[in-house]
Amino acid sequence: MRYASITERLQNLGSEKWAIHAEARRMKREGKAIIELTIGEPDVPPDPALLAEAVRAMHAGRYRYSNGRGEPSVVDAVVRKYQKRRSDVTAENVLCFPGTQTALFAVMLGLVETGDAVLVGDPLYATYEGVIRSTGAMQIPVPLRPENGFHMKAADLEAAITPDCRVLLLNTPHNPTGAVLTAQEIAEIGAVCRKHDLWIVCDEVYEQLVFGATFASPFDNADLAERTIVVSSISKSHAAPGFRSGWTVGPKEFCARLLAVSETMLFGGQPFIADMTAYALDNPISTSATMRQTYQARAARFVDALSRAPGLTPLPPEAGMFIVVDVSQTGMSGEDFAWTLLREDLVAVMPGSSFGKQAEGFIRLSLTVPDAHIDEACRRIAALAARSTLPKERRA
Repeated sequence: MRYASITERLQNLGSEKWAIHAEARRMKREGKAIIELTIGEPDVPPDPALLAEAVRAMHAGRYRYSNGRGEPSVVDAVVRKYQKRRSDVTAENVLCFPGTQTALFAVMLGLVETGDAVLVGDPLYATYEGVIRSTGAMQIPVPLRPENGFHMKAADLEAAITPDCRVLLLNTPHNPTGAVLTAQEIAEIGAVCRKHDLWIVCDEVYEQLVFGATFASPFDNADLAERTIVVSSISKSHAAPGFRSGWTVGPKEFCARLLAVSETMLFGGQPFIADMTAYALDNPISTSATMRQTYQARAARFVDALSRAPGLTPLPPEAGMFIVVDVSQTGMSGEDFAWTLLREDLVAVMPGSSFGKQAEGFIRLSLTVPDAHIDEACRRIAALAARSTLPKERRA
């Protein structure tokens, strides 16, 4: 039988990147006491008021068909959120989707196709390559260097650009590294994008989880407004990943053109989830503040423990719910270290190679587990590092 070329383009770009996570879950089902530090799923529940609003809306009959742009309740709430950042935002600048991932997929479908190229920082979130390749476009990595705190530099972006490039996919705050771009860095990156007439698609899902830095966005820069498209959701900010509620905000013409794509894909989300999302955006919910404080403290806990271990260099994140650790001095790649750690020490972490070439010597650890699990995980990670850095004749 014959298949569409998209199935070939996406070979090995889906669940294969999460093989360690899947194996850890399989081992847990067998009764192994795995400490799981793989995925970024908040370990706090949504605020009870959000659940109550979803239930209220369902009982009020808010479970019928919606429309392609989004329910007025949530579109208006997204408008109010972004009007605090830029006064010219209206409902014509907004489209709602079931989560950031769907929003990003639709946005890329609306901007690039076969023969085009998309620039993206490396390391990168694991699904980005699949989103880009699904359109037929090629991915061009822009190195995010550890010595620069994994911040994208305008010179590195400029050096990577080819005549086929149409889009820069930006992620700030960044997954997996937690880097937060400054307004000055964004202005310099934006100047390169204007010079080469590039769209900027900015994934800002960790906007509310910035520790000490100041959040900045190309969306807030008037010089970049006509070429910037934001994607985000309540998955991280409100600890509600399973509700799948996100949006894109961009130029009116872009949203008008993308509306047909959205309608073809799903023709509207669930009205009761839209009402819950509107409530989340319009009311003071403390969930993100709680997570922000907790994750910053947990990151510091990892840094304190692992920086004293041989061969390990933890890099403190500026935001988000992950920390990356350089394991290259152990003599192992991130991939080998992660698999050995799972099989021998029952700790599941993500290998840096799942996030690009620049992260091959790293592992990524989730901050979404209790302190006691962090302390025990650090003990086991340090023990593996110690075993790995011993001379061969002294290794157990």
